[in-house]
Amino acid sequence: MANEPESGAPVTPEVEPASAVAVFGEGIEKARKYAQLLIRDGDMLGLIGPRELPKLWSRHILNSAVVAEHVKPGLKVADVGSGAGLPGIPMAIVQPQAEFVLIEPMERRATWLAEVAIPELGLTNVQVLRGRAEEAPLRNYDIATARAVSALPKLLKMLVPLIVPGGQILALKGSKAGEEIEESKPLAKRMKIADFEVISAGSQVLDEPTTVVRVTLL
Repeated sequence: MANEPESGAPVTPEVEPASAVAVFGEGIEKARKYAQLLIRDGDMLGLIGPRELPKLWSRHILNSAVVAEHVKPGLKVADVGSGAGLPGIPMAIVQPQAEFVLIEPMERRATWLAEVAIPELGLTNVQVLRGRAEEAPLRNYDIATARAVSALPKLLKMLVPLIVPGGQILALKGSKAGEEIEESKPLAKRMKIADFEVISAGSQVLDEPTTVVRVTLL
């Protein structure tokens, strides 16, 4: 049965944290609707597992949304391996003046994004591209982002071709971010990477800020 773990015990979705209003501002109702859609459709469509529901806001929605503080108005962002729209949809709600393209290869997820999530949320700054990163337009984005897609060295090979010279990658990472950077440094010259850095997102509003590896191209 949807929204129940294998043990059969019911799962209670996380209550909206107080910080959600601070993060989303005028977009809070869209964020609440997005949470409802994930609760309704997530397990059935393989968007998000039932065990993730008790941390739906803190680990997934808010964790993604705060990365938008590093996206300036007018920029074009590719969210690669978007899945359930993470981090792209929460980022797009927070930064409505930037354009987001959700790139997702799995048909059922891409269809849900294009035909359910985006229309129901009324997001006019979001498009869906069904396919792999390699099939996306090259050198067409200012920023590429990804969450739980791959280790950084492999991720760079997917994302670097998508972004314009001087563009950036914002990769949501965990405690091993520094180690992944060290493993990626041998690729810097060939991929024309100017800089790697670990930055935080949401430090002013979240108890656990999001760790982001920011990669800047030459």
